[in-house]
Amino acid sequence: MSIDSTPQTLQIIAKDYYLWQAETFPVSSSYLGLHTWDDRLTNYSPGALSRQRSYLEATLDDVLSIKPEGWEKDDYIDWLLFRAQVEGAYYHDILLDESSTNPQVYVNECSNAIFSLLKKDYAPAAVRAKAAAKRMAAMPELIEQAKKNLTKPVKLFMKLAASSARALKPLFTESLMAIACDLPAEERRNLEEKRDKALEALKDFGEWLEGPLPGAQEFKPMGRDNYNFLLSHSLLLPYDADELISLAKAELVRARALESWLDDPGKANPDPSRSPRIPATQQEFLKVYESRQGEIIEHLKKKRLVTLPESLGSFYIRELPAPFRPTSPGGFMNPPGLYDSDTSGFYFIPSYSPDSPNFYIRAAIEEPRPILAHEGIPGHFLQISRAYAQANEIRKHHHDGVFVEGWALYTEEMLMRTGLYEHHSAGEGQVLRLSRYRAARIEVDVNLHTGTWSLDEAVEHFAAAGGLDREAAEGEAAGAATRPLQKITYTTGKYQLMGLLGRCRDKDGDTFRLGEFHDRLLSYGSLPVSILEWIMLDNRTLLDRALEKRTETEVLFRCEA
Repeated sequence: MSIDSTPQTLQIIAKDYYLWQAETFPVSSSYLGLHTWDDRLTNYSPGALSRQRSYLEATLDDVLSIKPEGWEKDDYIDWLLFRAQVEGAYYHDILLDESSTNPQVYVNECSNAIFSLLKKDYAPAAVRAKAAAKRMAAMPELIEQAKKNLTKPVKLFMKLAASSARALKPLFTESLMAIACDLPAEERRNLEEKRDKALEALKDFGEWLEGPLPGAQEFKPMGRDNYNFLLSHSLLLPYDADELISLAKAELVRARALESWLDDPGKANPDPSRSPRIPATQQEFLKVYESRQGEIIEHLKKKRLVTLPESLGSFYIRELPAPFRPTSPGGFMNPPGLYDSDTSGFYFIPSYSPDSPNFYIRAAIEEPRPILAHEGIPGHFLQISRAYAQANEIRKHHHDGVFVEGWALYTEEMLMRTGLYEHHSAGEGQVLRLSRYRAARIEVDVNLHTGTWSLDEAVEHFAAAGGLDREAAEGEAAGAATRPLQKITYTTGKYQLMGLLGRCRDKDGDTFRLGEFHDRLLSYGSLPVSILEWIMLDNRTLLDRALEKRTETEVLFRCEA
């Protein structure tokens, strides 16, 4: 069937794709604030997986058959963005084949199935508890299917999944049962029965993963050609793996040198003993951490650095749930969901201990504002909240990690340079250390997935070059292995945004205002900087370079479908 090459056809295909995504991945939908399928899990049967890949392939064929020549600029940009979205999903599925290699897929499905129902009070507690009971009832069958699907499990992923599976009990008991108190006695017993069977299945799965599995293999890199293919096709980046390594080395040299210029270079390594007060309890720690956001907001307003919309919700600090600790040593941000009516957001930080060796806890005790700014305002919480307010569906759904993480890292140094921290302070030192280890992330990600480094070498690089403690270094390396291309996003995005900033300053001259630049930048959503340069400067240099890389990598791309 021929496809009409019109913008209207593109929008219809995109709308169908987003509806398909939402229904096919119900746990992800719940996580994003769409609660139509709260009682379901994703179907991982061979037939369902085959249908998923077939749908992605058919959608990609439709997008590629559209000829956007002669379209208006905005319509052509939408076509580029949607093509990248579908290609990212399709080739990620082919290259990583996670249903066969990564047991974390199934453990995460179970943990997020419950966590997505608990994190916000979007409905009465009893309604959410009943949905949880139905999801837990389906978990034993999911785990049995997982065992059949995992024909070539990766040993590293087996270890991480087993660790996460062991940590699920508090989420299913303490956290979940807090919303079950209003259930009638019979329904509560039903929930408890389903919960216990789900936990038993997950416990058995963890033990199964710790045994000698047929087909288990060491971590296998995707290779340089495939890596470069994803850079250009999924992220629209104008760089290849070698260029990213060069960027990482330059940024790492810069960050380490700037640390050395501090009057006390040791201030780059967080030390709670320098703090005037160490919180006594978990609750006090979270409360103190959260309260420091006000100082950042006051600075933003005083310096007129960015506009905070009236619609912006509240931002909270919460303890990181145990199942997410193995690959998220620094915690993670939970912004308002794509479909969420609740505009609040959270940053989940690891469990507090005053003598914790964890970098993020030590930093939070001594000087929490650099990471707080990254995760909250003006970082992820503000940026993603604004991105999801887009009227254009394709742009609302586009989540370019290079821009998202690049913006958050950019704000760390921007706040330092505009005077939030005293010169030679712990705040300044921490910004430099964070910049340093984010640069180290690029080398780890590229070298790990192109087959140049082993996992042990990745850990050593994080510790020696990145300046991280051993626990954080191991977690970072595991996270890099699990999520290829994610670790390159921070420094790469910041570098691109600083380049765009300089070019906009040159263009505007004396009329340039930093706050206006930031407001305009955030108004477009989470788009690749190669696209933003064309929008903001009417300059296609980066985009054309990215499209050239795309053409080059198509010739070299090899994978086993």
